[in-house]
Amino acid sequence: MSTKENILNKIQILIASSFKTPEEAFAFFDADKDGKLSKKEISELLRKAEISGLIRGMVTSKLIEGYDKDNDALVSWQEFKTAVSEIKN
Repeated sequence: MSTKENILNKIQILIASSFKTPEEAFAFFDADKDGKLSKKEISELLRKAEISGLIRGMVTSKLIEGYDKDNDALVSWQEFKTAVSEIKN
């Protein structure tokens, strides 16, 4: 399993085991309740998913780069939903 697959698998396990729905996971990690996940909030999600601190920063940046379609450096619910659907596949 590649590093990317391993990371996505850990995120999927966290969401499936700790939350009833992806919406609940998003709301939990959206600490400031602005409807978007910041770099800090995504980093916290990755920490909870047991992603090593060494690579957490890089992974956070790559997730934002890959899913932030409106280029606001944040991940909206719609963008998060896209990411979760790709993780499930």
